[in-house]
Amino acid sequence: MFNHSKSLRKFNFFEIFLIAFFWIILFASPLLLGQFENGINWNHVLNLWRNHVVLFILFLINRFILLPKLFFKNKQLLYVVCASLLIAFAVSATYLHNKNNRQLRENQLQRELLMRNRVESKRPVLHSRQRPGNIQLPIRQQPAQIPPYVNILIFSILIFGFDTGLKVSVKWIQSEQNRIKLEKENVENQLAFLRNQVSPHFFMNTLNNIHSQIDINTEEAKESIIKLSKMMRYLLYETEMEKTTLKKEIEFLESYINLMKLRYSEKVKIVLNLPTSIPEKTIPPFLFISIIENAFKHGISYKNESFIFIDIIVGIERLLLVVQNSKVEKTKLAEFSGIGIENTRKRLELIYGQNYHLDIIDNEDLFTINLSIPL
Repeated sequence: MFNHSKSLRKFNFFEIFLIAFFWIILFASPLLLGQFENGINWNHVLNLWRNHVVLFILFLINRFILLPKLFFKNKQLLYVVCASLLIAFAVSATYLHNKNNRQLRENQLQRELLMRNRVESKRPVLHSRQRPGNIQLPIRQQPAQIPPYVNILIFSILIFGFDTGLKVSVKWIQSEQNRIKLEKENVENQLAFLRNQVSPHFFMNTLNNIHSQIDINTEEAKESIIKLSKMMRYLLYETEMEKTTLKKEIEFLESYINLMKLRYSEKVKIVLNLPTSIPEKTIPPFLFISIIENAFKHGISYKNESFIFIDIIVGIERLLLVVQNSKVEKTKLAEFSGIGIENTRKRLELIYGQNYHLDIIDNEDLFTINLSIPL
C-alpha cells in the first residue's frame, strides 16, 4: 500500500513539474528570445504576456472544469464543443483588441504627420523641389509577424491537446497502478472473504437447518441445497474474475439472504427488494456482501424483534444499495464500521476513485448504509 501511494505521488509530482516548467518557459520566452538593441521593449513584452495570460486562463478552465466535468464523464462531444467555443471567444477577443490598438496607432501616426507638416510648412523654402506637401516620414520596414490572434489560435489548440493528453496519460498510469494493486490483493481478498464472510460456521448452521427441513418440508430442503450449491459454485469460480454480471451478483446475494433466513425465527423480519429487470451490466464480484453480512451480524436478535431491509435499485447509469437494520445493542458507529466495511471502502476507492458514494448513518435504533456505484 505504501509503495503504491508513493508511486502515485511520483506521477502527480511529475505532472505538476511538467506543467510548471511549460508555463515558466512560455512566460520567460519574450525575455529569453527577444532581440532588444536598445534595451528591453517592455511594451512588446507586456503584450506577449497578456496573450500568455489568456492562454493560461484557457488552460485552467480546461484542467479544472472541462476535463473533470465533461471529458472524463464520457461527454467528449460536449467537451469538444465547449473547448472550440472557448478558443473561438479567445481568438475573437484578441483580434478585436489588436484591431483597436492598430487603429489607435494609425490615428496617432496621422496626428504626428499632420503636426510635422505644419512645422515644415512654416520653414523657408530652400529648394524648389522641396514642398511642404511632399514631406514624408521615413518608413521603417518591419519583418512580417504572425498576427496575435493567429498565435492565440495555434497555442490554444496546442495547449488543449497537450493538457488533455497529459491528463489522459496520468489517468491511464494511475488506473494501471490500481489494477496491479488490485491483482496483488485479489488472493488476500478471496481468502479474507472465505474466512470471514462465508465462514465454516455459516455453512455448518445452514446444513443443520437444511437437515431439519428434510423431515418437515422436503421440497424446501431441496431448494435450499440447490441455493447452497449455486452459492459455493459462485464462490469457487467468480473470485478469480475481475468482473461478474450484475445478474449473477444479485442471485448470489439472494441465495445468501434466503439461506440466512433459515437460521432465524419469525421475530426477525428480513425483507429483500430486487429490481424486476436487471440490465446486462458487469460489476466487481462480492462488492456488497460485507455490507449485508454486517447487517446480519449487528442487526439480529434471537430474543427481541429485529429487522433487516435490503433494497437494490438499478438505474440507467448507477446502482443504489440501501441496507437498514435494527440495533439490538447500543453499538457505536466505529464497531459497525469494522474490517469488512473498511475493506469495502478501500476497494471502492481503488475501483471507482471518486465516482462512488458510501454513506453510513448511525441513529439510536436504526443503522443505514447507502452505497451508490456507476454501472
